[in-house]
Amino acid sequence: MTTTNNDHSHVAERPATERVAGERKEPTYLFTEKYVADKSETARRFLDTRDRLNANVGKANNFLVKRFYNIDHNTYLEGALPTKTKELMGLVASACLRCDDCIFYHAIQAYRLGVTRAEQEESLNVALVVGGSIVIPHLRRAYELLEEMYG
Repeated sequence: MTTTNNDHSHVAERPATERVAGERKEPTYLFTEKYVADKSETARRFLDTRDRLNANVGKANNFLVKRFYNIDHNTYLEGALPTKTKELMGLVASACLRCDDCIFYHAIQAYRLGVTRAEQEESLNVALVVGGSIVIPHLRRAYELLEEMYG
């Protein structure tokens, strides 16, 4: 005779706010891109250039580029990790890879989501430790953007 133990009292209840794996939703931004562009000249230049260059890419109507952009968009949706966390992860990776455009993008998105300056700076500290001194020039430009956005 086999007995089964259906007592799952050792398993903690999952909070109602926890997301189910695979569930995604658009993040809630506190600020628009226009608001950030009005606040920061560096952000305005970056956003204007990005929009102009993306329009050129869009004209090509390239299926693979569209697919990649879609994957990128879906990666940063709210999921098991909050979008704020993902943007800070993107900021760290971008600094380690020494991509100023990517650093600006993730710093702006994080700002729009309500990430504090201290959280961004701490994330950049991680990038500096992981990436080493080669990150310093990019750190300088990131701090210039942070100064303009946060004051």
